[in-house]
Amino acid sequence: MLEILLIDDHPLVMQGISSIIQCHDGFEIVASASCCREGLRLLTELKPDMALVDLHFPGEYGLDIVKEGRNAVPRCRFIILSSSGNYADIKRAMNEKVEGYILKEALPEEIINAIKLVAKGRTYIDPSIMQTLMKNNRDPIEELTARELEVLSEVAGGRSNRDIADKLYVTEYTVKKHVSQILYKLNLSDRTQAALYAFSRGMGMTEPDRGSLPHMVPKYTE
Repeated sequence: MLEILLIDDHPLVMQGISSIIQCHDGFEIVASASCCREGLRLLTELKPDMALVDLHFPGEYGLDIVKEGRNAVPRCRFIILSSSGNYADIKRAMNEKVEGYILKEALPEEIINAIKLVAKGRTYIDPSIMQTLMKNNRDPIEELTARELEVLSEVAGGRSNRDIADKLYVTEYTVKKHVSQILYKLNLSDRTQAALYAFSRGMGMTEPDRGSLPHMVPKYTE
């Protein structure tokens, strides 16, 4: 029998999750807690196989339970069951190496499947959470269009907007728009930062130039 501790401060959520789990043979809710302090106490006393933990409590943070709980009950597996799909929360949970992360909007069968997988020593991450992680972990340069990549390479070469416009057969206004989009997508503040970023990717310099840069940075003009 898999013993599970629920830690959540929303009574309706607690009741709903309990109903889902209790209907499955082999799972048992041994206790529930509505705050971190009570959750840690029950975790230490009961030593359950698994704990389903919400993230946000009034004045408390669910991952503190995970941090302290691992020391108190090393064999316990932790699943975050939260309504938060915030990237910062997800990243912190991943850094704590939680065994699972499920959104409260998940279907009952998804919650049961997650518990089964985690009980077998595997990790379960809600598909929508995976999408958030993949989106935020993407290399920002992948967001640039082919034309923006061309412009970035020219910026790294120290060329002005007028020079870039002449070379690419577009207007200066178009080049300015491309540069603005490049800075926005790469989260950079100016052309010099854009050039240094490009240098780090091997753009805007010939083979003999590599190694001498980025010790020298061209002076840019509009």
